Amino acid sequence: MRFGLFIPQGWRLDLVDIPTARHWEVMRDLAAHADDGAWDSVWVYDHFHTVPVPTGEATHEAWSLMSAYAASTTRIKLGQMCTAMGYRNPAYLAKVAATVDVISGGRVQMGIGGGWYEHEWRAYGYGFPSAGGRLGQLDEGVQIMRDAWRDGVVTFTGKHFQVDGAIVAPKPLQEGGIPLWVAGGGEKVTLKIAAKYAQYTNFTSEPEGFTHKSKVLEGHCADVGTDYGAIVRSANFNAVVGTSEAEVAERVERIRARQVAKANPEAVDAMLANATSPDSATGTPEQVIERLTRLRDLGCEYAILYFPEAAYDRSGIELFEREVIPALT
Repeated sequence: MRFGLFIPQGWRLDLVDIPTARHWEVMRDLAAHADDGAWDSVWVYDHFHTVPVPTGEATHEAWSLMSAYAASTTRIKLGQMCTAMGYRNPAYLAKVAATVDVISGGRVQMGIGGGWYEHEWRAYGYGFPSAGGRLGQLDEGVQIMRDAWRDGVVTFTGKHFQVDGAIVAPKPLQEGGIPLWVAGGGEKVTLKIAAKYAQYTNFTSEPEGFTHKSKVLEGHCADVGTDYGAIVRSANFNAVVGTSEAEVAERVERIRARQVAKANPEAVDAMLANATSPDSATGTPEQVIERLTRLRDLGCEYAILYFPEAAYDRSGIELFEREVIPALT
């Protein structure tokens, strides 16, 4: 199993009370910590407005951070979970990602999905297409990026996007282009897009759901003639790790206290319920190892961890590094 680490960027109220002038320092230093350790990748979210509700708290933009991490790290892979296809013209996005890949020395991953956060879609003037429209954008956009990275120029006429001889130079440094992580578990469309184009997928960490989505993906691969075994399946995990259950509970309460100062308690509690669910990576190291081992045995080869307290306290991350990663790699 390989491991990725989400870097807090404000989206989940995870930079609260840290002065804005220090945000980059905090994010940069956490990425540097991961770069020096056992992590395979660092990740950010592609969002503009906070959750669980929109607030005036900072949410730093994903691809700006990608470029900054490309210049400030040396080894670790760089991903977004996941870029919303409708937020950027795909030829332009292909150009941005290729430039970041060159800056990084060939370390960018393209996490891509249809997008879902209606509030920010409408606020930024993108409207809010139907689910079918957003997934149609995803399908066309992935084809445009793939062809642009492979050929250095792309022409495409579709329902949602049209490009005419868009030159994408430089091409990415990675042979064959930037790896595509198609995120989402939609069974009729998203997983079929993944079967056609993805090197990685990302869907639920709930064991029964993971097994079911995997079978659906396998069926789509058979239908379109791609190698199911060549697609790496991944999942995201919320993580609050402590040496005892009492310590874990104390950590969760500290996280809650910071967040309820900025958002209503009911919304915060709903978000924290996901962070402490049986499918999370929250608990003692022994409990976390047991949960991740179960999912690994079901075919999950890649776990991406989000630590809500990362900007304030690295000790949970360090405990995970010492005790969990060695048990699963």
